[in-house]
Amino acid sequence: MLNANKAVSSFSVDNIQKAKDFYGNTLGLEVSGGPEGTLVLSKAKTLIYPKPNHQPATFTVLNFPVDNVEKTVDELSQRGVRFEGYNEPNLKTDARGISRGNGPTIAWFKDPAGNILSVLEAA
Repeated sequence: MLNANKAVSSFSVDNIQKAKDFYGNTLGLEVSGGPEGTLVLSKAKTLIYPKPNHQPATFTVLNFPVDNVEKTVDELSQRGVRFEGYNEPNLKTDARGISRGNGPTIAWFKDPAGNILSVLEAA
């Protein structure tokens, strides 16, 4: 039978070295080498794999729950992370890239491969 405790999420990138630098140095996550040239975000149970014909996801591939989105946006912005701005009928962000009042307080950003990530305020 399936065991959810052993489940692992995964997504592709076009440059594994850039991904290692971004996730390890810019975001400050624990990154280790996985099998066959992959990366593992240990605490997130996430596998990042190289794919020559990578296409960025058009949806959020990884969410990081945080206590305070504004503080986290400030800290990550100082590390060079750029937050996405949205101005759509059902999705609007402020000048800092933070969406409030339509679900959890959340801010989206992209990794070097163009995959969409977020920080969202934990309830």
